[in-house]
Amino acid sequence: MSATAKLAVVETRLLVREPGSLFTVLIPMFILIVFGSSIGPDDTTLLPMTIAVAIGLVGLYLMPTALATYREKGILRRLSTTPVRPASLLVVQLLLQFVLALVSCGALLAVAGAVLGARLPANAMSFVAVFALGTASMFAIGLLIAALAPSGRAANGIGVLLYFPMAYLAGLMQPVSQMPAILVEVGEFTPLGALRQSLHEVWTGAAPDPLLLGVMAVFAVVVSLAAARFFRWE
Repeated sequence: MSATAKLAVVETRLLVREPGSLFTVLIPMFILIVFGSSIGPDDTTLLPMTIAVAIGLVGLYLMPTALATYREKGILRRLSTTPVRPASLLVVQLLLQFVLALVSCGALLAVAGAVLGARLPANAMSFVAVFALGTASMFAIGLLIAALAPSGRAANGIGVLLYFPMAYLAGLMQPVSQMPAILVEVGEFTPLGALRQSLHEVWTGAAPDPLLLGVMAVFAVVVSLAAARFFRWE
């Protein structure tokens, strides 16, 4: 087994034991079950919303906290003296966090379809495209948080401070029908808002708005470049 493969095994075990990983799965699942039991099977709002919640929690809370903690504790610096380079840890972490987002969203889809009888997306390719772009944009912001935060606790705090206003503007904390129109328009130009609205369009059978896909793509590219520019290994 290569050094990188051993690192992946160790990081997987640590991620499974991390309470935050469980929360990123259970919180959106709790929202789905509690509210889904009183919503009809033709609802096109709740499931896209909970998927956006799951991706947002992984990207803004769990991933930046883990990476900033590794730098704070000197783990990245010590890895530079071993056959496993610090970049390998970064890649492994990104892949594991992506798998966690997949598991969380897969569990939501399974419970919604099998238990609640909810509508699932008819166009799988559109869903995959929106999921990939949305996850990339949220992970880019998480990487920038990890790049700038001086410690794991700071990264956690910054992630939480960003998550709640973004979640509100995205319509995850209050139905967009009850929000001021100007805030709804602003929210669609945030990555989390563009993700939720694009998922909603997929659930209704419409094609995702290219403008919203572009918003997520721009955030993914531009913010990732900024994160790479400011990221410190120690």
